[in-house]
Parts: sequence; structure tokens; C-alpha cells
Amino acid sequence: MRRPTARGRTEGRGRTSRRPWGLLRRPGRGPAHAPRTERRRGSAPRATLAPPKCPAPKRPAPNVGGPSTAALFGADTVTFVDPDAGPVDSVEVGEAPYGLVVGEDGRAWVATAEGVAVVDTHRRERLDLVPYETAGLGPVTGGEYRGGGMGIALAPDGRHVYVGVNVPSGNGTLETIDTGTREVTATTAVGRRPFDVDVSRDGREVYATGHDSFDVTVVDTRTQDTRRIEVAPYGTEGGLGSWLKPHYAAVRPSDGRLLLPFEGERLVVLDPETGRSAVERMTADTHQHGVTATPDGTLLVVGTGPIDPSEDAGPSLTVRTKDGQERVIPLDGPHEDVAVSADGRTAYVTGGFTRDGYWNGISVVDLATGDTRRLPAGERPLGVAVLRSP
Repeated sequence: MRRPTARGRTEGRGRTSRRPWGLLRRPGRGPAHAPRTERRRGSAPRATLAPPKCPAPKRPAPNVGGPSTAALFGADTVTFVDPDAGPVDSVEVGEAPYGLVVGEDGRAWVATAEGVAVVDTHRRERLDLVPYETAGLGPVTGGEYRGGGMGIALAPDGRHVYVGVNVPSGNGTLETIDTGTREVTATTAVGRRPFDVDVSRDGREVYATGHDSFDVTVVDTRTQDTRRIEVAPYGTEGGLGSWLKPHYAAVRPSDGRLLLPFEGERLVVLDPETGRSAVERMTADTHQHGVTATPDGTLLVVGTGPIDPSEDAGPSLTVRTKDGQERVIPLDGPHEDVAVSADGRTAYVTGGFTRDGYWNGISVVDLATGDTRRLPAGERPLGVAVLRSP
């Protein structure tokens, strides 16, 4: 599959009719297919969710020091998933959650359409909802192009959270949140639809990947100064409709360079200091989304499936060593994002996918053998994180 340009490879906004975030049936909310009424921004209270008057006893928290995971779901919740038993609990966080990150203190920060939810993963409750300061987000709703938070990352010292905010009518922003006060302290212009946000190893820079603007915006965390770096190994032909755009990135542990996979063919290795990049060959031959790098430099990349089934390969998980050797593990059905267990032996790959064709679960992958199994996990999981023991 050779793609010298983006000709003929367009996403097509009109092709998706279903919301990428489904509804979860809950008491008092009607059937799972019931339409949701749009809400105005600012209508959600900034208050801790109170427990019911007579709460039923909760199951003990899973042993999250092992391979158990907390997964973000499209049904307005963060759901706690045991890799053997499946879902064990969930917490409502806000409309259409997208990305999440978990700090050393066990607090999860979840990018929703309404604001950034703060969740205590030990007690399994939402502590707060930090509203966005960005203007022009439109009504609170779902959908692949909805306004609100997308990529999200935590500073190495845990003092700030950085969330990429999609503005449907134009370029996005990066909002900085003080984790102590839970207030937005800065709003910085970045590229269009910031799918992913990453932080440099020393915490001095944040990298916002602009999906629809073919770029990475480098933000100085001290001054909020920015630099735009174009990332378009196939060119920018096709514009907003092109499939050949950056999605997710990972910071390489050894040298701080950004790794951005494209189409299972090309890995862009970007030096954020100089803006220069090199392109390395990849072998999965499929459209790619989620990516993560382990401490030893292993890169894991999620293949969502073919753009053109007559030319491209199916869904997969690429496991790439630091010296560039790849193993491609086939997956059943589209997937979106990936997290790895603390011991590096198991990958958890979400089936949510941002377009039609998603499925409601997580693939658990044994990285030594390549064996996979499907795990039910609620409705349309997108972001995923591995929890630590409290």
C-alpha cells in the first residue's frame, strides 16, 4: 500500500450517523437508545457527587497493583474493569468522555464535553468537574466532532493537568489546570482537534497533536509561548477530509522525541526542539490511532482497521522494539487506545473506536505469546489507564 499523497483518502464527515459515545442504561434515564437532550455549558454543578441515602455495599476494589484496569467509557462514565471478571464498578463523569490520565495519588482526570472530571479511583467517586474557559464550544453533546476535551496529560510533578479542547468551528486550545485548586490557570491556542496531549520528560513543554491541522503545537509551560511543527509525511492534500493525519503520539523515554505512527507504514520521529523529523518504516499496513511507549522503549500502536479493505490489513496491535523490530498481533474488530500493565506483560486495547464499527469491550493481549481474549467492558470504551495499588 503506497500513499504518496492524500488523494482519495478522505474521512468524509457525513459518513458517520451514530454518536461515537453511546448511552448506558441507568435508573431514571430511559432505554439505552433514548435520545439525549443537549445541555448548556455551565449547567453541571462543581460539587462532589453525594452518595445515595442507603448505599448498597460496594465490592472491594480490585487489586489494581496487578493487571486490573480503569477504562473510560462512552456512556458518560469511568468504569473499573477487572481483567478476569470484567466491569466491577463505574462512576458518572460527564457527557461524552474522551481521554483520561491517572496520577500517583489515584486521582483520575477525565476530559469530557462538559469539563474535566476529577475522580477518586480509590473511593470510586467524582470529586469535581472543572469547566472549560474556552469559548465557542457549542452545546454539551456527543459525537466525534463535539466541542470539549480530547487529549489529556499530567505534569511529571503532578501539579498541573493539560487538556486539549476541541472548538468545532476552528482551532483548539490547551487548557492548564492547577491540580491543587482545580482551576484553569492558562488557555493557549493550539491546532485543530487536539486528539492527543503529551508532556516532555522534564515537564517544561507540552505537545498538542492537532489532528485536523496536521501539526504538533509545542507549548512552553512557564511562558505559554508556542511553536507549530507540521507533521504530514503524506502531505496535506485533502485537508479536513484526509485520513492521513496525525492522531496520537508518544514521548520516547530515551531522548524525548515524539513518535507519531501513520497508516502502519511510516513512523515520524520528531525532535520537538529543532522541529526536524525522520521517517522510519512500519509494517502493519493499517490505519492507526492509539499509541504508548513503555519505560524500556517498546512502542505499542493500535491499528483500527483498513481504510480500503481491498488494499489494507485489518485491526492489529503493533509491538515495536526500541531498535525498530516489529511484531504485528491481529485483533478482532476496530480498536482505539492502549495501556500496558506495570510488569510490561499485558496490553489492554479498547474497542471503542471514534467512528462506526466500534465494539463494547477491551482486548487483553499477552505480549509474550500474542494470545488475545475479549473482555466485556460496558459501552464504547475509548481511553484506558492501568491503576496502581492504593
